[in-house]
Amino acid sequence: MRLGKKVQALPRRLDERRVAADRLAEALPTPKPAVLVVAAVLCDRSGRVLIAQRPPGRHMAGRWEFPGGKVAEGEGEREALARELREELGIELLAASPFMRRGHAYPDRTVELSLWKVEGFAGSPQPLDGQQLKWVAPASLADEELLEADRPFVEALRDGAAR
Repeated sequence: MRLGKKVQALPRRLDERRVAADRLAEALPTPKPAVLVVAAVLCDRSGRVLIAQRPPGRHMAGRWEFPGGKVAEGEGEREALARELREELGIELLAASPFMRRGHAYPDRTVELSLWKVEGFAGSPQPLDGQQLKWVAPASLADEELLEADRPFVEALRDGAAR
């Protein structure tokens, strides 16, 4: 008889373990897929870098970042960069090359940031997206309130080489 009770108790224990595992899975944060973002290193004739302040009402408003934005479904990175620079700054991208790529996990989202060095553009950058713009010497970028995802690029820009 003792064996029969153990056999009957087995399904109940398995059910209890499943319930406990389900509760644990619900309590753990669900990892979000990384959002691919392109950003530009845009320099003026003095070698200063353009940064943009995130406008009110946006995620992380008030913080500074390299201009750019999300890559749309089916869009290439260079194509997305050209679109974002046209929409946000009113400039036309003429030449750019990949500079660095890094991922960053914020508490509420994960981004994969592809930084491009703009080698040529037409027009004068204007704040078309409600953002503030400012030109900063590469050596002073570390003093700005840049988004955490942008911080790894600061040292490489200061040193003049991608890593």
